[in-house]
Amino acid sequence: MSGSKRMRKPAAARAAKKVRSKATRPAEPAMDVAVGRRIRDLRRVRQFSLETVAARTDLSIGFLSQIERGLSSPSLRVLATLADVLGVGIAALFGASPSADGASDQVVTRGLQRPELKLWRTGVSKQLLSPANADNKLNLFLVHLEPGGSTGDELYTHDGEEAGLVLEGEMMLTVDSETWSLKTGDSFRFASRRPHRFSNPAQDAKAVVLWVNCVTGAG
Repeated sequence: MSGSKRMRKPAAARAAKKVRSKATRPAEPAMDVAVGRRIRDLRRVRQFSLETVAARTDLSIGFLSQIERGLSSPSLRVLATLADVLGVGIAALFGASPSADGASDQVVTRGLQRPELKLWRTGVSKQLLSPANADNKLNLFLVHLEPGGSTGDELYTHDGEEAGLVLEGEMMLTVDSETWSLKTGDSFRFASRRPHRFSNPAQDAKAVVLWVNCVTGAG
């Protein structure tokens, strides 16, 4: 009997350790998985191989594969680059699908129907305010920047034009070599091919920006 008890103790300890390991292991955000699938589907629709996308984006094949499988959380810069190469606006990564004839009949988006893209590693989230259709050239977003949230230190470019209005808080906007501090009520516009980045410099307050993207080359 005592021998049987000694055999059960290690097994119980191993089971408890396994449960603790699962409990402490960070869960993959559903957003990463969903966005990865959309990127993979768009790539396959375009009949692009991972090698082709890697060559056109200067991203490694391994990193692209991890993004498609939801194993890596891409930055807004990476998502904008991928959308550009795939010939769509970033709104297509919110789950919007290309229409058969390039048109959409949807006119209104209700507040509770807004698709959202949360880039949780960088503190940036975007809600799509305009009707979700991958063929749209003009899209309206509500961008939330958590305290310290940023698109990253590296400037990036993509197709189109963008403009916006700071609704709440403060945003630092860099375009080319110039940086501006934008407060509530300030607005901006620039060609997206100009290298840019943005961030929320505040450490205790969120920034909210109404953002417009016009993608001239998508479709």
